[in-house]
Amino acid sequence: MAASKNHTLAACILAASLGAVGPAFAQSIGFVSLERILREAPPAQRAQKKLEQEFSERGQELSKMAEQLKKMQGNLEKNALTMSESERQKREREFGDVNRDFQRKQREFNEDLAQRRKEEFDGVLERANRAVKQIAEAEKLDVVFQNEQVVWASMRIDITDRVIKALEEPRAGK
Repeated sequence: MAASKNHTLAACILAASLGAVGPAFAQSIGFVSLERILREAPPAQRAQKKLEQEFSERGQELSKMAEQLKKMQGNLEKNALTMSESERQKREREFGDVNRDFQRKQREFNEDLAQRRKEEFDGVLERANRAVKQIAEAEKLDVVFQNEQVVWASMRIDITDRVIKALEEPRAGK
């Protein structure tokens, strides 16, 4: 029973001390939403448009190939029973060749796009991190969390809008 009272007393003291420290500590915390920065910041939007322009032609070529494959497959399924065995095998081989070529081109496209996306957005992230650091230092924040890692946070500690605004300025984060 005495041990139980000691634990209760210790818990009360801890809670009281955290209550006293909590408000002061909470004022030195901020968080940013990386997702919003990558979606809304002008440098991120420019990077996305650049990638879309750079890869649109290849994407359209892949779409045409996919459509061609679909037609070939439909034609093969539709006419398989009326074709001679050698004709059916020839068409299946052609379909397989085009399909392998499509798969290879699609894989190369995805790899190239992922690499270029990384290159483009790494620069945006680097600038965003510098902007976060500048804002954190200016506002005397002790720690800044990424929103995606936080379960809940008050909007008053969200500095994402300030980071996005800082990234709108041509010299920000450079």
